[in-house]
Amino acid sequence: MEFKDFSLIELDEMVRAGKATYQEIYDYFCARSEKYNDVLGAYITLPEEKNEVKGLPVAVKDLFCEVGVRTTAASKMLENFVPPYESTVTERMKKSGFIAFGKTNLDEFAMGGSGENSAFGATKNPWDTTRIPGGSSSGSAAAVAAGLVPAALGTDTGGSIRQPASMCGVVGFKPGYGRNSRAGVIAMASSLDCPGYFTKTVRDSGWLYEATAGHDSKDATSLMEPVKLNPDIWQKTRLDGVKVGVPQEYFADGTDAGVRENIEKTIEKMRDLGAEIVDISLPHTKEGISVYYIICPAEVATNMARYDGLRFGEKVENGNDIVANRSALLGKEVQRRSLVGSFVLSAGSYEEYYQKASLVRELIRDDFRKAFEKVDVIVTPTAPTVAWKIGEKGDDPMAAYLEDVFTVPASLAGLPGLVIPVGYAASSDVEKREMPVGIQILGPVLGEEKVLEVGHILEQSLKDSLTKKPEIF
Repeated sequence: MEFKDFSLIELDEMVRAGKATYQEIYDYFCARSEKYNDVLGAYITLPEEKNEVKGLPVAVKDLFCEVGVRTTAASKMLENFVPPYESTVTERMKKSGFIAFGKTNLDEFAMGGSGENSAFGATKNPWDTTRIPGGSSSGSAAAVAAGLVPAALGTDTGGSIRQPASMCGVVGFKPGYGRNSRAGVIAMASSLDCPGYFTKTVRDSGWLYEATAGHDSKDATSLMEPVKLNPDIWQKTRLDGVKVGVPQEYFADGTDAGVRENIEKTIEKMRDLGAEIVDISLPHTKEGISVYYIICPAEVATNMARYDGLRFGEKVENGNDIVANRSALLGKEVQRRSLVGSFVLSAGSYEEYYQKASLVRELIRDDFRKAFEKVDVIVTPTAPTVAWKIGEKGDDPMAAYLEDVFTVPASLAGLPGLVIPVGYAASSDVEKREMPVGIQILGPVLGEEKVLEVGHILEQSLKDSLTKKPEIF
C-alpha cells in the first residue's frame, strides 16, 4: 500500500481499523527516505530501522535536541554533538505516541531562506530538484512534500516554516510565540524562535499542536494559557460570520503576477464560503525587513558567542584559537549575521540601530493589535515569488532576505501563522516552471484555534483543485 498518499490521521485510522500496522508504516517511510535522500538531501541523519514500532513517524528538524541522537544544526561546529538532554517539544511528541524519524536538513543554525546554507549540502525541492525548497526548515518541508514522512517538526524565526511550506506545497503551522517551548531547541534568535509543524493537512497540524504545545517551566517565555482545541472546528464547512482582513501593503508591487493572482482568487473563494472580506492597513509593514535584520542578527551574535571550539563545539586541529575555529567551522551566512549583530550591539550603534528597531517592532505589534479589533484573521501572500533556481541568489543575500517580506512582520509580533497550498504559478525565470503557491493565514495572540479553523475550511474547499504532484512523490 502507498502510505505516502495518506495524512497522519488517516494512517492512524487505518491502524485502528486493522488495515495496516505501525510497523508497516514505519518501514515503508524508512525505505522511501533511504531511496530518495541522495537526490533531495532532506535528511542529515536518516531514520533508523526499528522493531516493535507503536506509533506514527514524524521527522525532526536537526535543531531539536534528543538524548543520545546526534544533533548538528547543519553546522560543522556541531557535527559530532550528541545532546545529553531532550527538547520539550520532542519529549511531548514522543509521550503522545509519535516516533521521532531521523533529523532533517536545514540552513546552518536556521540562518537562511533557501536550504542552500547547510554544511551537509543543499536540500532540493521535490517539485523540481534544480530549485530551492525554501528555508530554513528545508529538509522537513521537502520530506513531507516528497512523501518521505507524513509530518515533520520545524522552527520558524522569520518565516522558516511558512515560506518552505508554500514553496513545497504542504501545510506549515507556526503557533504564536510562547505556545511551544523553546527548551532544548538550538537557539537562533530567542525573541523570535517558534517550533511548529509541516503536515499534509491542517487537521494533522492541529493534532501535533495539541500534543506538543503548552506551558513549560524550562522556558521563561512559555505562555501559561492551556492548549485545547474545540473538536467542532473540524466539522465546519463555511466561513459565515468570519471577518477576513486583507492588508493593502501586502499587495503592492514586487509580487509575481501568478502568486498574486492565486492569492486574490483564494480570497474570493473565502468570500464565496461566507467570509466578510475587510480591507485593512498595516502601515509599518514596509519597515519589517529592516527591523528584523537588525534584531535577529543582534540575538544571533549573542547566541552564537558560545560556539568557539573551546567551551563548546568542535575545533580545528590544534585549534586553541577562537578566530580560527569559528572561521573554519561556521558558514558564511552565520558569520555574516554574527558580524552584523555584533555591530548593531556595539557602543554607538546600539542606540542608533537596535533601540530604534525595538521601538518600530512595537509599532508593528500595534498595527496588528488594531487590525484584530476589526477582523478575525488576516490573509496575505506567503512569499513574493515561487521557488527559485539553486544558486540564483547566492551572491546577493539581500535578494534572499527580501523573500521574507510577508512573513517577518507576524514573527516580530509573535503571532500564529498557517500556510496552506492554494494553487500553482509560473516561475519568473525563462523556464516558467509551474510551482506551488501557499496563502498565509494570521491570527491574533492566542488565536491558533481560529487560524486552524479557517485554514481547514479553506483547505477542504480547495482540495479537488490541487491535483498536481511533485516530481518526487
